Amino acid sequence: MQTLEFAQLWNHTDNIGRAVALVLILMSITSWSVILGRGWDVWRLRRCLPTALSRFWSAPSLEGGHQLLLETPCSRLLAPLSAAALELGPAARHPGFDYPGQLTRSLRRALAEITMTLESGLTLLASTAAVAPFVGLFGTVWGIYHALLGISRASSVQLDVVAGPVGEALIMTAAGLFVAIPAVLAYNFLNRANRILMAAADGFAHDLYAQATAGEAWRPLEPRRPRVVGA
Repeated sequence: MQTLEFAQLWNHTDNIGRAVALVLILMSITSWSVILGRGWDVWRLRRCLPTALSRFWSAPSLEGGHQLLLETPCSRLLAPLSAAALELGPAARHPGFDYPGQLTRSLRRALAEITMTLESGLTLLASTAAVAPFVGLFGTVWGIYHALLGISRASSVQLDVVAGPVGEALIMTAAGLFVAIPAVLAYNFLNRANRILMAAADGFAHDLYAQATAGEAWRPLEPRRPRVVGA
């Protein structure tokens, strides 16, 4: 009975088969780096979000709240919004300046930047999930072709002679699925997590706009929980 080992598969295949294996290994390493890195970021953001918002809204001023946000792990999720409001603060005193309109545009630009930050790495995961099975399938087809060429040169063909090379070739299909399935699951998880985080950022932008355009001096508010759906 033959046993299939990686060294045996590596030695029996040709350069094209080895290239396919290396591509799958590279895709797996890059996708897992994104999965672990983005998963850690999402966990930190979800964990610090209630505390960061409470500290911001209990600050004595907008400047103080912005500095408190910069000291939290949620700074890259919320600080661009407070920075947008802080930059337009002095312009609000000029007569004829459309402060609400300018603030709306600044907050929208900040939200777009936050969205781009949260979506980093998702394209790679989606590409890996879509391409890896076909790369593995190509490796299987090429491996079977390579195995059949070797069998055609054999003087006698028996079941164990055929099963070994064909089984080795089918490992490529399993390898492609092994690379693609974690990427699909991580992509769906991160998409949902990003929607939750963006809902919190959008709620914070709305509250910040209402506070900045109220026409009153900044006043500390009672600590509030973030409006996060599905947290």
